[in-house]
Amino acid sequence: MKIKVLGPGCANCVNLERATREAVAALGIDAEIEKVTDYAAIVGYGIMRTPGLVVDEQVVLSGRVPTAAQVRDILAPLVAGAAR
Repeated sequence: MKIKVLGPGCANCVNLERATREAVAALGIDAEIEKVTDYAAIVGYGIMRTPGLVVDEQVVLSGRVPTAAQVRDILAPLVAGAAR
């Protein structure tokens, strides 16, 4: 699983990255987490408000900072779907 945290490096982006890392650890999944700070790349995903979260090239969240539990809720079905 490849996860991208989109944002310029603001506090919200840092918080989303932390919540994402916590969720990945809690789920025990093997995921590569990448920070994307390039504005052109962010806009290329259709994100107009950061931070954004992209999983396997699909935008799953933008414009807010979820808790680690909320990120877990977003990732869990994707992990289950990938296992099939």
